Amino acid sequence: MFATFKRLFRNWAFRRSVESGTLVLNQRRIYIVPSRQGFGFALVLLMMLLGDINYNLSLGYVLTFLLATMAGLTMLYAFRNLAQLEIHAGYVEPVFAGEQAHFVFHFNNPGTLPRYQIHLHDDDGHHTVFDLPAQRSTPIELTIPATRRGWMDSGRLTLYTHFPLGLFYAWTYIHFEVRCLVYPKPAAPQPLPASSAQDGIGKVLAAGDEDFSGLRNYVAGDAMPRIAWKALAREQGLQVKQFTSQQGRELWLDWSQLPNIAQERKLELLARWVLDADAQGLMYGLRLPDGEVAPQNNPAQRTECLRRLALFGLEEA
Repeated sequence: MFATFKRLFRNWAFRRSVESGTLVLNQRRIYIVPSRQGFGFALVLLMMLLGDINYNLSLGYVLTFLLATMAGLTMLYAFRNLAQLEIHAGYVEPVFAGEQAHFVFHFNNPGTLPRYQIHLHDDDGHHTVFDLPAQRSTPIELTIPATRRGWMDSGRLTLYTHFPLGLFYAWTYIHFEVRCLVYPKPAAPQPLPASSAQDGIGKVLAAGDEDFSGLRNYVAGDAMPRIAWKALAREQGLQVKQFTSQQGRELWLDWSQLPNIAQERKLELLARWVLDADAQGLMYGLRLPDGEVAPQNNPAQRTECLRRLALFGLEEA
């Protein structure tokens, strides 16, 4: 019966659409009920009150009502611990199936008092606890396993607190329009398709000085003119510009050339080849039944090929 009531209440609370932008927690969004400890405390107060009445204990009345007043104040503190918080969702980096998706939510505490012991969890028990300093914006990360490729939604999340004494449970539900793109899990290392690499057509990308192809981490001995000073100014660390020249052949990663294996296995194999071709600096393209990606070699090419593999056959859904 309690589970049914909880489900009905969640459906009522989630009658609002998915959040996009900044959510402000006002009194219409925060719910509060006594916790188990709160009900136990209320029972103790009731027994104390009965004893005071039975034995006419003046000091007992004082103690009983003092404790009741304290309990009432803890309810206000529990509510204040969430009230007026501002929340918006941050960017979520793509991951591979089998890894952890890191959903980032930015919490802004506009008040002059810090907030303590705030919990954020999903329905599967993935959980994080944090404090919020006064007048500060703090990114909070909730880690959820990415079990399959495609778009992964954070789902409906519960934000709650038991602060300060655990007598009351104050909570709200949040559901932001934020998703994580999950790439297929790469297969074990496999040789690149030999037929495509030896057909003498097109080009293979090699290190050179002609075209800018991206950034990599600085290694001792790199030339000073190659350092990406703009990236360093943006606090992205010490990185070095990479340039390429073209020579030789193109490498096509072609769905039709794969053996007769399961679809997911093909996607995993192509994901492995995309990573290996990118790591080796090859000019590579991707052919799938629903289209192709022309051969290139740069970070955008790797991202686009993995995106196509992640969403293959799923875009309509």
